[in-house]
Amino acid sequence: MSAIGAVSSCFCLHSGVWLLKPGMQKMSSFGLHTAARCAAKDYYEVLVLGGGAGGIAMSARMKRKVGAGNVAVVEPSKTHYYQPLWTLVGGGAKQLAASARPMGSVMPKGVEWIKSQVTALDPDKNCVWLDNDIKVSYKYLIIALGISLHYEKIKGLPEGFNHPKVGSNYSVQTVEKTWRALHDFKEGNAIFTFPNTPVKCAGAPQKIMYLSDAYLRKTGKRAKANIMFNTSLGVIFGVKKYADALLEVVKERNLTVNYKRNLIEVRADKQEAVFENLDKPGVTEVHQYEMLHVTPPMGPPAVLANSPVSDESGWVDVDKETLQHKKYPNVFGIGDCTNLPTSKTAAAVAAQSGVLDKTISLVMKNKLPVKKYDGYTSCPLVTGYNKVILAEFDYNAQPLETFPFDQSKERATMYHMKADMMPLLYWHVLLKGYWGGPAPVRKLMHLGLK
Repeated sequence: MSAIGAVSSCFCLHSGVWLLKPGMQKMSSFGLHTAARCAAKDYYEVLVLGGGAGGIAMSARMKRKVGAGNVAVVEPSKTHYYQPLWTLVGGGAKQLAASARPMGSVMPKGVEWIKSQVTALDPDKNCVWLDNDIKVSYKYLIIALGISLHYEKIKGLPEGFNHPKVGSNYSVQTVEKTWRALHDFKEGNAIFTFPNTPVKCAGAPQKIMYLSDAYLRKTGKRAKANIMFNTSLGVIFGVKKYADALLEVVKERNLTVNYKRNLIEVRADKQEAVFENLDKPGVTEVHQYEMLHVTPPMGPPAVLANSPVSDESGWVDVDKETLQHKKYPNVFGIGDCTNLPTSKTAAAVAAQSGVLDKTISLVMKNKLPVKKYDGYTSCPLVTGYNKVILAEFDYNAQPLETFPFDQSKERATMYHMKADMMPLLYWHVLLKGYWGGPAPVRKLMHLGLK
């Protein structure tokens, strides 16, 4: 699966959004767009790289600023996926088809869709290069290329997915294998992994563990299962308030958490998973499994490696408050491809899109950006088929909660928001460029409208 065509695996929107933007009810679900194999023009006022959540949301916003004919999106994928649903697909609670839409249906009406791959960026000349040596120039560039999955960095993958009992909720090709492995589970170890790299939504690798526990209890198989979460991290979650709550869930359900364990090999023919002990270099552990859920190593898209727009690690180098590039004032970044020091989630993209919209508006008027992104991100931590701990936090890993109750508690209402309401708000609000994060709702709450 192309990382560009997918969205991050956590997303948080709130019910008051429909009241916050006048005229939103007038939006049509889908619109026609201009599609071309290659660029119809060689210059656009705003060029957007990537057709994921950030790219589509920003192209919709830019269309309203400069006109549809002056905006183009470079995206090779034919399908746009709402990946947050894949946790529930892997747990058997949703169908994969519900997460997909034709890419053309989410492109803003009239915006040019360039069905091509970006091969190089040349910000010093205000242009990018596409497949077949096609050059496209721009006045303003928005980079929303997402994050790349690297199963191949684990020995034995991706070919190991040809065997049963191995799945991954991070790929359209492997998410249904997670459900098959869970459904067919008999007895033994059920192992869930977290790699030694940045990932989309730090909560996703353990959500499927909680769903698996719930399913095995429901089907009477839990007594024969040893459920293990092997994480490369030293904590179960990066925000203490929610980590404490999750550790209570782990204790209550008799789950095993092994810290500083990084998956390095899958021997699918033997049903063995090999982990390195990050605290003891050179020491490895081999575990038999009846079910294995793999969260792959991830990194920036290859086109960003050694690019002038990237930092030394390959992430787009932007100001963490304005999302404007640190060196090129007409270049901006959003979402998973950036070096913003916050969790990579679609909820973060929503908040970033509102800030970036205001940043670009001021830059277009030769003014300095003033709107500041506080690092808001969110992860609905699914802990069962009707339970969610809604984690919301900022750059400082401090809770930044929207609702007037303790969000570290498991709640059925938050599960239904995650499973039923968020997909609708994603397709019809965020992608239309009308959602800039939960700040307005939070403000109303603090004003006493509870």
